[in-house]
Amino acid sequence: MRAALITGARGFVGQHLAYSLKQQGYKVCGMGHGAWTEFERAAWGVDYWLNGEVSKRNLDIVQAEVGKPDVVYHLAGGSSVGPSLVAPEEDFRRSVLSAAELLEWARLAAPEVRLVMASSAAVYGAGHTQSIRESDSLSPYSPYGTHKRIAEELFESYGKNFGLNVAMVRLFSVYGTELKKQLLWDSCRRLVKDASRLMLGGSGNEARDWFHISDAVALLQVAADHACAEGLIVNGGTGISTSVRQVAVQLCASWGMDTQVEFSGQSRAGDPQFLVADVAHATSLGFMPKMGWQSGVSDYVEWFKRVNGLVSV
Repeated sequence: MRAALITGARGFVGQHLAYSLKQQGYKVCGMGHGAWTEFERAAWGVDYWLNGEVSKRNLDIVQAEVGKPDVVYHLAGGSSVGPSLVAPEEDFRRSVLSAAELLEWARLAAPEVRLVMASSAAVYGAGHTQSIRESDSLSPYSPYGTHKRIAEELFESYGKNFGLNVAMVRLFSVYGTELKKQLLWDSCRRLVKDASRLMLGGSGNEARDWFHISDAVALLQVAADHACAEGLIVNGGTGISTSVRQVAVQLCASWGMDTQVEFSGQSRAGDPQFLVADVAHATSLGFMPKMGWQSGVSDYVEWFKRVNGLVSV
C-alpha cells in the first residue's frame, strides 16, 4: 500500500488532501499541532496522527511506527499574511525551520521520498498587472511571503545539492468548505448579524484567482508525480481574474437576501491589486481545474448555513 505523510494535516488544505488520498487507497499519516481524536481523524481518512512539531525526531517516530512514506506533503507553516505581521518570528519558525527539519530528515533517512511543499502566491508580491508566470520576478512584501520564498529556496537547494525529488505549488486564493477564516467566512458571519448590508475593506476591484480546494488537492498530487531534483515550481490557480466585488455579490445572492455590498476604500499595506496565475505550466502537466468560482461560492454558503444551524438538514 502506498503511504503519504502530511505535515499540517489538521489544517484546511491538509484535511481535504488526506481525504482525497485515502479515497485513492493511500495509508495516510499526519503530523502537526493539536489533539485529534481517532474518530475525528478517521473521518478525514488519517490513519496515524502525531501531535507535535515537524522535527527530525518526530519524523523518525512516524517512520518507526508506520514505515517510510512514498510522498510527503509539507503543508505545515504560516497560513496567511495577517498573523505573520503580528508574530513574524513565529511565522519564521513554522514556515522556514519546519522545512529545514523535513529536508534534512529526508536527506538522511529517506532520500528517495517525493517532497511537495504548499507555497503561496504571496512570494510574488504586489505590482503585477497581468497573469503571473512562475518565472516572473519575486518581491514578497509580508513576512509570510518572505518566509514561504525562503522555504522554497531550501527545497530547491536540497534538490540540486542532494538529489531530493522536490516540488513547490504556489497556491493562489484557495477556498472551500471547512475554511473558517478570510473573506467568505468573515462575510457570512456578518450576514448572520445583518443581511441587509455587507461592508468590506478595500475597493472591491482587487483581482484574485479563486482556486477551489478540490482543485488545489488535485494539483498537489499532480506535483508529487512530477517532483524532481531540478525542483518543480507550478502555480496553483485557474487563470481567471475575479474581483472581490464579484465574489461578494455572488455570496450575497447565494445567501438569498437583497444585500447592499459596500467597500470602505481602505486597504492593508502591501495588498496586491492583481494576483492571478498564469496556468500554462500546470496545464502542460495535464492539470485542469474543474470547479468554477460561482458554484464554489454557492457551495460554501450552503455549507456555512448547514454547520451553523441556519437551514434544516
